[in-house]
Amino acid sequence: MGIYVYMLRCADGSFYIGSATGDDVSKRVDEHNAGAYQGYTHSRRPVVLVWSEHFDRITDGIAAERQLKGWSRAKKEALIRSDWKAVSLLARRRAGAPRPKK
Repeated sequence: MGIYVYMLRCADGSFYIGSATGDDVSKRVDEHNAGAYQGYTHSRRPVVLVWSEHFDRITDGIAAERQLKGWSRAKKEALIRSDWKAVSLLARRRAGAPRPKK
C-alpha cells in the first residue's frame, strides 16, 4: 500500500505538505478542494498538487513529510522544479557560511 507525501500550492501562494495512504493522491487533493478538511487548506482553496512522491514504507513517508515541513520556501520551490543542484545548495546552513571550527 505505502504512502504518498505531497505538496499543494494554495490560492494564497503558500505551500501545504501532507501525506495520504493508498494508491491515488489525486483523491486527497480533491478532498482538500471540496473543503473536507477544516485545517490549513480550508480557507486557502483552491489548491493545486505541485509535487508528490510515493514511499513503500509508511515510516519513510512520515519522515520525509516532517523533513519537508522544515524546509525553506526556496528549497520547496527547487524541489518542485526538480532542481537538485539548488536543493543541494539550499541544504547548507541558512547563514551561508560553514560552521566555525573549534
